[in-house]
Order: sequence, then structure tokens, then C-alpha cells
Amino acid sequence: MSSRSFLVADPLAAFIAGASEPTDPVAVRLIDRTAELGGVSGMQIGPDQALFMTALTRISGARLVVEVGTFTGMSALAIARGLAPGGRLVCCDVSEKWTTIARAAWAEAGVDDRIDLRIGPAVETLAGLADEPLDAAFIDADKPSYVAYHDALVPRLRPGGWLAVDNTLWSGAVAEPPSDTDDANTVAIRAYAAHAVADDRVDTVVLSIGDGVTLNIKR
Repeated sequence: MSSRSFLVADPLAAFIAGASEPTDPVAVRLIDRTAELGGVSGMQIGPDQALFMTALTRISGARLVVEVGTFTGMSALAIARGLAPGGRLVCCDVSEKWTTIARAAWAEAGVDDRIDLRIGPAVETLAGLADEPLDAAFIDADKPSYVAYHDALVPRLRPGGWLAVDNTLWSGAVAEPPSDTDDANTVAIRAYAAHAVADDRVDTVVLSIGDGVTLNIKR
């Protein structure tokens, strides 16, 4: 499978895929089902990023994770597979249509009992969560709200917990000189980058996996 990273050409992507754990049949079927949706399927994270999300969840021993933006469920599937025994993932999304596909994949993979899907505006869902500290969180939703999601989640993270934020390289557009013609998402992601790196509550690193993942570690 080709990489979703604009930085990795297909021959290198093929090598990376061959040197990593293979994509399992459930994930392959989810990729194929999502591709049937057409252009919007580009919102799905790639297999290499899914492996990374599972590994990050597992090595951190995460038991309580929140995801903002679920789409057809690939990232949630990856995180759920890495949860510590008894762990739980709370997913926030606004689409019944797309998350119906997600629910089917989670059930097929046998992780649906670990996932609590909540349909509605994420800011409202986050405000209604119990005060239990989070081990980790993942944001992959509307870009203009990234700063708001970040500020809603960082205070809830335990020390050493992580917040991963997707699409923070935006196909390289964020590195171009700012222009009056920049789209709202590019402007928002630049603003998020400045906000995250200036946040003294976290240590921040931008990874070039996929379309860019900003990883924040709670101090």
C-alpha cells in the first residue's frame, strides 16, 4: 500500500511497509470500504500511521484515551488495539454515517467493547467527561478548532501523558510563505503549531509520519 505521506515516494513506502508489521485483514477491509466513499477517503490515516498509533498507545501503557474525530474508525481501531487491559477509548464525532462503518470494523476486530463512541460536538463531549486523568488523546478533526481541542485536553492529561495531533504538515502548505490566499485550514494549522510549541505545559515534537503528527507530552 502506498504511503499517505507527501514526503515518501512509493518505492520507499513499499520498503517501509515490507519492513513493518503487515496490515491485518480487518484494517485492509476497512481501507477498501473507506475508499468506496471517494475523495473524502483521504481523511483516513494510513497503515504506517496506524501501526505507530498502536505502538505509541501500547508503550505508554495507556488505559484511558480520548479521540476527537473518528471518521471510519482506522485510528480508533489502532489505538484500541494498543490499550492496556481494561482500557477504554472515548471517540468524539458528529457523523452517524461514517462511524457506522467504524463500528462494523471495531466489532470485526473484537475491540468494540473498548470503544465508547459519542456523537455530538466534541467540545461539548469533552466538557461532559468525568475528571479522571487521561493517559492520551488524539485529534484529527476540523482544523480551525485544533487550538480549542488542545486546550480542552492538555489539562486533563496525566504527567507523561501524550496528545497527538494529525495533519500538522498539511501537505507542506504550512511551510509556504503566508499569503492572503491561504485557505482557512492552512492558517489554522500554522496557528496551532505556534500555540503548541509555546505551551509550557507540554514538550512538543512534529513527526513527519503521514501528513504530519504533532506529539505533545505533558510535563
